[in-house]
Amino acid sequence: MTTETPPRETEPVTGFWRLVPEPSLDVVRRWGWASVVVNIGIVVTGGLVRLTGSGLGCPTWPSCTDDSYVPHPELGTHGAIEFANRMLGFVVAIVAILTWLVVMRYRPVRQDLRRLATAAALGVPLQAIIGGISVLTGLNPWIVSAHFLVSPIIITLTVSMMRRSRTSPYPHTPPVVRALATASVVAVWLAVALGTVVTGAGPHSGDPETGRNGFDPDIVSQLHADVVFGLLGITIALVIATRVTATSRTLRKLAAWLLAVELLQGAVGFTQHFTGLPWGLVLVHMFLAGLLIALVTAVYGERGTPAT
Repeated sequence: MTTETPPRETEPVTGFWRLVPEPSLDVVRRWGWASVVVNIGIVVTGGLVRLTGSGLGCPTWPSCTDDSYVPHPELGTHGAIEFANRMLGFVVAIVAILTWLVVMRYRPVRQDLRRLATAAALGVPLQAIIGGISVLTGLNPWIVSAHFLVSPIIITLTVSMMRRSRTSPYPHTPPVVRALATASVVAVWLAVALGTVVTGAGPHSGDPETGRNGFDPDIVSQLHADVVFGLLGITIALVIATRVTATSRTLRKLAAWLLAVELLQGAVGFTQHFTGLPWGLVLVHMFLAGLLIALVTAVYGERGTPAT
């Protein structure tokens, strides 16, 4: 069986890197999991900031107020919620740096893992800067959307890194399964991106004084729902295809989990829409969006090489 093995290089360990313990691929994967967890966590806490109207709880950036990096008591609960979200950003940064260090120290050198870990680590300060710009622009809905979308990108990079760190051969997969796996990635990302547009048109702006993006909430919600229906169709076809063709057991399980989470996400989405967008349900919806990104990335990574 041919395998798609990334190039490996040997490289001497010198200087600072002697201080970093040599990790195994299991350690690389564990740090990858930690990165996924904290990035889904910051999606949830960022959602809590917006849903509780705490987006300007710290009215400036990078400090919280003009004369302090921590919130004053007069900023109340909103200041505490926003500041807590900023503090979680430091946790995300620490995990990203440690993950990068582990990957860079791993021997033999894996350039594919290094590229993914580096890109994920660079995403953290990028997200912080975009978040700061969102505060300085009074929570412009388009910038807030961009701020959110960095987390799914980091999750994608990290899950891809974990998938590539496997030692078992890449499976051969029929073309129909590979095509459906690719289509599912496109559909999930389109649904998530449209979800940010729906949010930018809706009532949960992060602050009562913040403007919206100008789209009709009903129209963009319907468009979002149409994409979700299309995603469900693709994923149902993927689940069936993985069961009637020669595909790996892992891919069959991942496809089933992807469909299950999509159905739950759809149920939560419709419920929140018809119950006036209660913030608790919206928060669950955001958590499931982060989980969907992780799952669909894993599905795509498991699609393997073309069957011959």
